[in-house]
Amino acid sequence: MKKHTRTGVALALFALVIPQIAASGTANAADSLLSASKPTTVSSVEAATFGGANAVDGDPTTRWASLEGVDPQWIAVDLGGNATISKVKLNWEVAYASEYKIQTSADGSSWSTKKTLTGQNGGIDETSLATSGRYVRIYGTKRGTSYGYSLFELEVWGSIANGDTAPPSAPFGLTSTGTTSSSVSLKWTAATDNIGVTGYDVLRNGSVVGTPTGTTFTDTGLASGTAFTYTVRARDAAGNLGPASNAVQVTTLPAGPGDSITVVAAGDIASLTNREHYETAKLIDQIKPNHILTVGDNQYDSGTLTEFRNHYDKSWGRYKNITRPATGNHEWEDNLNGYKSYFGAQAYPAGKPYYSWEAGEFHFVSFDSQLMYDTGSDSTQLNWLKADLAANTKACVVGYWHHPRFNSGEYGDKSKMAPLWNVFADAKADLVLSGHDHHYERLKPLNKSGSIDEANGLRSAIIGIGGDYLYSNVKPRTGVENWFADSHGVVKFTLSGRSYSWEVIDTAGTVRDKAGPYNCR
Repeated sequence: MKKHTRTGVALALFALVIPQIAASGTANAADSLLSASKPTTVSSVEAATFGGANAVDGDPTTRWASLEGVDPQWIAVDLGGNATISKVKLNWEVAYASEYKIQTSADGSSWSTKKTLTGQNGGIDETSLATSGRYVRIYGTKRGTSYGYSLFELEVWGSIANGDTAPPSAPFGLTSTGTTSSSVSLKWTAATDNIGVTGYDVLRNGSVVGTPTGTTFTDTGLASGTAFTYTVRARDAAGNLGPASNAVQVTTLPAGPGDSITVVAAGDIASLTNREHYETAKLIDQIKPNHILTVGDNQYDSGTLTEFRNHYDKSWGRYKNITRPATGNHEWEDNLNGYKSYFGAQAYPAGKPYYSWEAGEFHFVSFDSQLMYDTGSDSTQLNWLKADLAANTKACVVGYWHHPRFNSGEYGDKSKMAPLWNVFADAKADLVLSGHDHHYERLKPLNKSGSIDEANGLRSAIIGIGGDYLYSNVKPRTGVENWFADSHGVVKFTLSGRSYSWEVIDTAGTVRDKAGPYNCR
């Protein structure tokens, strides 16, 4: 089954090149842009990097994006004081609202609808108003596509009588005061303001991770042995946001002695229209792994050599020499021709799209699962697999392929994959990794029938979070220990002798899950 990605790139590109001078529109000469860098709240986000602040940052390449396929959704902005509002301007991404309301509020909780728009077609919307309020909300009631709602920019124009429009100064002297394997402590010198600073935004790798009122902050839940870049900005009571402080790069401590081999893993990576694979590649920059493995659908839509060169190669391709890929159904759209040409011998070490490799005490097996998924049988590859596992001398065994046997996502459990799962179960393998569904989930050890068996079962995870659009249709099956479908990221495995552990790190740098250490069987 072919999975689809978004279209409409031309519309998105058109939206990007609208000159910013057009922002003045028909607003009165005395009116000003009130929403720039002001605090926002949203109903939901598609992923951590698509927060509401992106819609008021003045950058037409960043955006707020809601969860897909759900109505209604909204984004609200606090103007910092009661304002006379003359115009609202929206710059939609491909995922636009065909029907929405413009609402205002004095307190951010009781809303009054000032304009209802229907029959909209995306792009740039400018709506003249004659109203007032401190808060403005765009309340989407009907999506124009099957996706969600996504805004490059939300602009509110007008004036605030006797309002405070002067932003605070930049904090300075930002420095780290200490690190652990999962935290970074920071301090800085206070900013100044004509009225008074009320708080600070602490940004990690460009995303806000804390809003302290004082001049110290400890960022927790971080990946071990990983570099992060921090800045700090000040806010005042009117919501004015000052410039950023100096940047400081801080590296967390290693997880502990003996952690000698690091492996990064993910699947469903390089989209033609979604740039999140560039963000997950930045995580690889920070982690600096010894090896990378992928669980298929490395390149959309058809895995041609041209697509690989134009997309995957510019992000994850920087690490091709340490990558051990697996195939996916999208590579098979091109009969694996682009996949084979791009990766070469490391993906076809014996002239076949399946192979094994080793690191420390671990034996890894990359399996080409397409024929099994289509027919429920692949005797040639299964016979190779049985012989490969029989000859293995390593204590730990990890199998990885694209189509999961047990899965809580929209594709669900697949009995056709049972023969493959059962071979690994018989070999007392330790871990199986798959993708195909675009979410993350970690499962308890399961037996051949999919029941929990802590003593003899096979542990597994779905890691289809490498960059293509996420799937939110997840209904946790029996045995799920943790899952999420709201952010892209990678899995960082730490191999230590005959044990392993992992951390799942999203594109905001947050650790979304930790597992292990587990001893190999």
